[in-house]
Amino acid sequence: MKLRHVRAVAVFGIAIVALTGARGSGGGCSSNSGSGSHSSGSDSGSSTTGGGHDNDGSGSSGGVSVPGGSSSADKAARDIKIDECRMDDSGKNLVARLTVTNSGSLDYTYNITMKFRGDATSGTTTARADVTGVTVKAGASQQAEATTTYTGTGNGSEYKECVVDRATKTAL
Repeated sequence: MKLRHVRAVAVFGIAIVALTGARGSGGGCSSNSGSGSHSSGSDSGSSTTGGGHDNDGSGSSGGVSVPGGSSSADKAARDIKIDECRMDDSGKNLVARLTVTNSGSLDYTYNITMKFRGDATSGTTTARADVTGVTVKAGASQQAEATTTYTGTGNGSEYKECVVDRATKTAL
């Protein structure tokens, strides 16, 4: 066996141990060792102390990605389902139709920022739309629309997807 193969196997073995944690030592993401912190893996940069986390990665809603993680912003984003992203009938606005579902035991007010993105090759400027003050009672759902002015010259087809850029929820 050549030296480069031995090195590759050694690096692979170390990577496996590092990712899974040494058994019995309290390592890995599922540890409850009570020390240190672990990044939630979300764009918000928040962390959870205690060595463990409840980050479930990215979810999907209506064929459009929605971030998931452990911060309250991530939990708010998981309550949002994107029903539709389209150009309105006037041809002047980009619209994201949303359903916000509060499965908790408290009433919440949601503030949401949607991002409309084009494909990387089109050079399309990212557009954003805000929805503020969406109140959803405990165990209920509420529909909302995020609308922003279309600044392009075509029919809006250069925008390929819309995603939840930021979402927060505040208990009432």
